[in-house]
This record gives sequence, C-alpha cells and structure tokens, in this order.
Amino acid sequence: MKLQTELPAIFEEFAEARRNGFLAAKEIKDKNIPLIGVFCTYFPQEVALAMGAATVSLCASSDETIPEAEKDLPRNLCPLIKSSYGFGKTDKCPYFYFSDLIVGETTCDGKKKMYEYLQEFKPVHVMELPNVQSEDGLILWKNEIIRLKETLEKQFNVEISEDDIRKAIIVKNQERKAMKDFYELSKLDPVPMLGQDLFKVLIGTTFEFNRRSIPEKLEALREKVLAEYKVEKKYSKKPRILITGCPIGGATEKVIKAIEDNGAVVVAFENCSGAKAIEDMVDETNPDVYAALAEKYLSIGCSCMTPNPNRITTLNRMIDDYQVDGVVDVILTACHTYNVETLSIKRFVNDKKEKSYMSVETDFSTADIGQLNTRMAAFVEML
Repeated sequence: MKLQTELPAIFEEFAEARRNGFLAAKEIKDKNIPLIGVFCTYFPQEVALAMGAATVSLCASSDETIPEAEKDLPRNLCPLIKSSYGFGKTDKCPYFYFSDLIVGETTCDGKKKMYEYLQEFKPVHVMELPNVQSEDGLILWKNEIIRLKETLEKQFNVEISEDDIRKAIIVKNQERKAMKDFYELSKLDPVPMLGQDLFKVLIGTTFEFNRRSIPEKLEALREKVLAEYKVEKKYSKKPRILITGCPIGGATEKVIKAIEDNGAVVVAFENCSGAKAIEDMVDETNPDVYAALAEKYLSIGCSCMTPNPNRITTLNRMIDDYQVDGVVDVILTACHTYNVETLSIKRFVNDKKEKSYMSVETDFSTADIGQLNTRMAAFVEML
C-alpha cells in the first residue's frame, strides 16, 4: 500500500513544476543559457533546442494582472491574451522577466496586435502562421521556421546547423512518445488516475527545462501508476469525458474539477494543453529538416485554421480509443474561432459519434464555479 501514499506526492511534484521553475530559470540565466518565452504549440521547439536554448510558456491563466492589462487592451478581449500581456507589463512573471526573446505566432488577431505592445517591454519575434493547411501554407511556414532560425542566430550570435536540428528532432520525438505512453494510461477502464492528476503532469512537463530528462521521469511515473493499478483499482467506473477547445490551465482547471466533483472522470485532453501538439511526430527520415518541422507543426488542428479537418480527425480517434461517453468543449470568452467552431464540433460529436456534447464558455475568474457545477451535474446525470 506504500504506492498509494507516494503517488499523490508525485503528481503534486509535477504541479509544483511551474513554481520550482522560477528558480531553475534564474539558474539558467546565471549560466548564460538563452531563455526563449513562447505562447503557442506552433512554436518549433527543435530550433531553439538545437542552439542549446531553453524555452518556457508565457501563456498566463490567472486574472491577477488583467485589470492592469485592461488599461491598454479592450475589456472584451480573450482573458489569456490580457493575462499574458498583464504579466509582461507588470513584471510579475519571472519567466517573462528572464526571457531574452519572446516568440509569438499570428494565431489570432488579438494576439498579433498584443505583440505590438509587448515589444515595448521585450524583444519580440513574430512568426507569420498561415491560416490554411495547404501546399502554399506549408511553403510559407517552412520559410518562417528558417527565418526564426536566422533571427536566433543573429540575436544570440550562434550558428544552428541542420545536424543540430536533427538531433533536437530526435529528443523532442522521444519526449512526445513518453508523454503519449503516459497519458494513454487513461485508456484503462476504470481509470488509474484522475484527469486532475493527469493534467498536472501535462502542464508540469512544459516547465521542465531539461527536455532530455523528461522521458525517464515520465516512464518512472508510468510504472508507478501501473504498479498501483495492479494492486488495487482505486477509482470506480464513471462516465468518461474528453475535453477539447481552448488551452486550459491555472484558473480554468475549475472545469476539470467541476466534471470530476460531479461524478465523471476526464480521460483525455484534445486541446493544446494536451494531445493536440503531441500526437504527431516529426519525420526523422526527411532529409529536409525544415520541411519536416513545417509538416509536423502545421498539421496541428487549431481553430485558427480554415478549414480545420485535423481537429476532427484527432477527436474521432480519441473518442474511440478512450471509450468516451461525452465531450466538453471549453471556450475562453471572446475566443471567436473556437466559439464559432463549436457548431461543427457539436454536429460531429452528436451526429457522427452519437455522443453527448456540451460547450462551456468561461474566463479566469471564480465567479462561474457554482454555475459550472450545476451544469456539469446535469450533464453527467444525463450520461
């Protein structure tokens, strides 16, 4: 029974990764290792890894700095954009403070305009993301990855070779495979862990600066979770929920909690906090490393793409693989592309997969927790 006392502590260790990462970020700066702040899963991390730089997510998920952000930005703007900008403006985020360069992508109008103001605080490089997954879009994205490489070389006075990028591709693919192997434990029924604990690991690994150490840590955790599962089925069978939609974390973890407090369990995260950026590998056999990176990253099924068939493809596979009973689509207030796309996702889930669907529009406040619990209780009861 010793494992039962060990496992919660291990999940908490991943949950603490962001806070512990503040000290790690300072250590990185003390060693003169470049730190690059990023906002999106479209950022090709292999290019930064190839030059020995560390990367960290700057997407904020707290309403702490939103009032300060609203002095410059519209109130009716996505809370993620306002929060991220607010932490940069107020210097309340150590990751932003220690970042030598900020890299953004033109995923949405709000972000790309926000970057213009962000440049007042830090050097910012913006990658022009195509909004269509086409041959022309692929050419544009490949050129943008090359332009990013050239910017990094100039900014940090380094040379990034194609061989270094190939090595970085292998490292990131190993990380993705280890992550998939871990979160696929939730295919088991009953589940071996709650969605809340799974999410701590998904988020926690994004604040691990030593990317090469991640596979070993995840494999060790996977073995411990399986060992406990063989001893005792800790959780009973419950309705199985997949979360899709906008990125979640921090304040929006209230959605996961509301689902699991009301009798269901979250078994899968399709959004970019989960499987969206991890499911596909970079082709290690492609001699053109920039084309290989462009193909992998442009295939991400984000609602900023028009049309967006890859999101449906991923959802179709995950609903089957994880034996999903219902889908919850999380929409951040004023995220227009994901909000508009709820209709097509609802049609797919209800009509094609014959599963229950619910969309939830929320922000980073705690004001809607009561309403969330009421809605989730009714949704789970229906299942």
